[in-house]
Amino acid sequence: MPPDIKKSLQRFIPQLLKAREENLSEADTSLRIFKVFEEVLGYDIGEISKEKEVREKFVDFAIKVDRTIRFFVEVKAAGVDLKDKYIDKTEIYAAEGNIPWVLLTNGVLWNLYHLTFDKEKGMDYERVFSVQVGEDPIERVTECLSVLHRQSVACNKHEEFWLRGRALGPAAIGKALFTEGVIRLIRREIRHQPEKILLDEEDLARAIHQMLSEEARVEIGPPKIRRGYSMHKKGARSQPEAQQAIQVPEPSSAHLAAVNTTQPSAPGSKLPTG
Repeated sequence: MPPDIKKSLQRFIPQLLKAREENLSEADTSLRIFKVFEEVLGYDIGEISKEKEVREKFVDFAIKVDRTIRFFVEVKAAGVDLKDKYIDKTEIYAAEGNIPWVLLTNGVLWNLYHLTFDKEKGMDYERVFSVQVGEDPIERVTECLSVLHRQSVACNKHEEFWLRGRALGPAAIGKALFTEGVIRLIRREIRHQPEKILLDEEDLARAIHQMLSEEARVEIGPPKIRRGYSMHKKGARSQPEAQQAIQVPEPSSAHLAAVNTTQPSAPGSKLPTG
């Protein structure tokens, strides 16, 4: 179970919201963030290193557990609207120490990022969560921020939180959904309905794709049926190396008019590689 930080966080929320109203400077905002890490997230003063220097540049905080840096914190003034590009500077520190975690916050909005380093492709990032105190339900805020508690980080709960989120994301679910076996199973279930309509597999894949939100469709990409193991072939074996991806043509206006969208999922992004 993650640490229960609800009561301690609620005591700080008025201060964080007031800081935004008064448009406090970055330095004053940093003082409040420091107190949150100390009194809400359970870190000792010595574990919150201020202005960590890497290659003659500085990051606002480096958070340590057992003398090892576990993630960096980039702080912006309370009144600043946060943008993903603000972690561009922090990626230098992260790459230098091979530390794939960066928190960006102005005290009200808290964005946690996981970075992936690749010499050829450059730096990729995924936003693991984004929560806003005073706006989002307190249960959601505490659920997310509790993974940054010292106790959680020491047990790598933030890693588990990220991996679980990826497994439940559009990319992973889409990869599993648009396979030959799953599409045929759905097709068969529809065939068993009273109308007994036999659908073309590509038409079905297209319709399922259009049921998703625009954000999910972007992350999944065009609907492709991954050919390989067939649930209808007795004794058939899976041959991943021989799998073929069949491009499904773009839907017609009639198809588009016949489907609704679901709630969106936040997609990942890429940092510029320079």
